[in-house]
Amino acid sequence: MSTETITVHKDQQPAYPLWFTDSFEELEQALAPLSLSGRRVCIVTDSHVAGLYLEQVEQIVRICASHTVSYVFPAGEEHKTLDTVRNLYECLIRHSFDRKDVLLALGGGVVGDLTGFAAATFLRGIRFLQIPTTLLSQVDSSIGGKTGVDFDAYKNMVGAFYMPKLVYINVSVLQTLSAEQFSSGMGEVIKHGCIQSADYYHWILEHKEEVRRRERPALMEIVKGSCLIKRAVVEEDPTEQGIRALLNFGHTLGHAIEKEKQFAMSHGACVSAGCTAAVWLSVKRGNLLPKELKELEELLSYFDLPTRVSDLQTEDILAAVRHDKKMDSGVIRFILLKAIGEAYMDRTVTDGEMREALSYLAGL
Repeated sequence: MSTETITVHKDQQPAYPLWFTDSFEELEQALAPLSLSGRRVCIVTDSHVAGLYLEQVEQIVRICASHTVSYVFPAGEEHKTLDTVRNLYECLIRHSFDRKDVLLALGGGVVGDLTGFAAATFLRGIRFLQIPTTLLSQVDSSIGGKTGVDFDAYKNMVGAFYMPKLVYINVSVLQTLSAEQFSSGMGEVIKHGCIQSADYYHWILEHKEEVRRRERPALMEIVKGSCLIKRAVVEEDPTEQGIRALLNFGHTLGHAIEKEKQFAMSHGACVSAGCTAAVWLSVKRGNLLPKELKELEELLSYFDLPTRVSDLQTEDILAAVRHDKKMDSGVIRFILLKAIGEAYMDRTVTDGEMREALSYLAGL
C-alpha cells in the first residue's frame, strides 16, 4: 500500500503533514524534516501501547535523535490528569529537555491529548509529534491541535490549542485494537459523515462489511476520509469559534452520559448514544425522516455501538451538560442535522427536549 501525505494549514500557511501508511517503515523519512539530530526526544505512551510498539518506534527515533527517553504511564482515562502531566514534567527536567527538544505521543487519544498539553505548557511550548494508535485518535483527536486533561470528573476541562509538527498514521496498528476500541472509533467515523459528507456516510453504509473485517484498503479509506473532513473544519476554524463546534455533534449529551456513567462506557459508545439522541431531536424538529434515524441506528448497531442506554439519571446528565465547556453564556450549543451530511448549531434546545431525547435513549 502506497504512502500518502496531506497538509493541514493554519492561517492559510502549511502547519503540519499527515502521513497515511500501513507500517512504520516510512517513519524515519517522516521525521527527517524536523531536524532531530542533536535533539532529545521523549516518547510518551501508556502501559498497554508500550508493550506493542514502543521498542519498534524507539529504534527508529534513536537513528534520528541524539538522545531518546520514554515516559510510560498507566493506561486508562483515569490517568489523563494533571498529576500525570506533573510526573512527565519531572521526567523532562531530569533529562535536561530544552525548548528545541521534542515530545512524541505514541498511543490513543488519552496519550495524545496529555502529551500535547504537556508540550504546550512545558517551557511555554516545545514541539510535539503524534503517532496515533487507535481508530478514534487517527480519525479525530490527533488532528486539529486540541490538547487537554480531565479535572476531577470534568472531561478535558484544562487544555490548550497547540498544533503538532507531524501526525504519522499507520493503519496496520488497528489490527491490534480490541473490538470495543475499534467500535469506539467507528462512532467518530460515522459522526463525520453525519455532519459533513453524505457521500462519505453512504460509502460507509455500502462498505461496512470490509470495514468491520478491518481490510486495510477499507481502513485507509475511512481514516483518510475522516481526516479530510476534520482538516477542512479545523482549517476554517482552528480555535472553535464557529464551524468547528459542529464536530461536537453527539458530544453534548454523549460527554454528560460518559461522566454520569463514570467512564464505564467508551467515548465512542457515549458519542453513539449522543448522536442517536441528536438525530432523534432532528427528526422531532422535522429536519430528518424517521427512516433516516432507523438507518443510522442500524449502522451504529452493526459496529456494536449502543443506540439505547439503560439506567440513565436524567437530572444528573442535564446538570453535567450545564457544566460542559461547550456552554455559551449559559446557553447550550446543541448540534443538530438539517440533513445527513449537513449539521448546524442550535441554541434553542430546551431541558424538556433533552429529557425526551434521554427517555428515547432509555427505551421509555
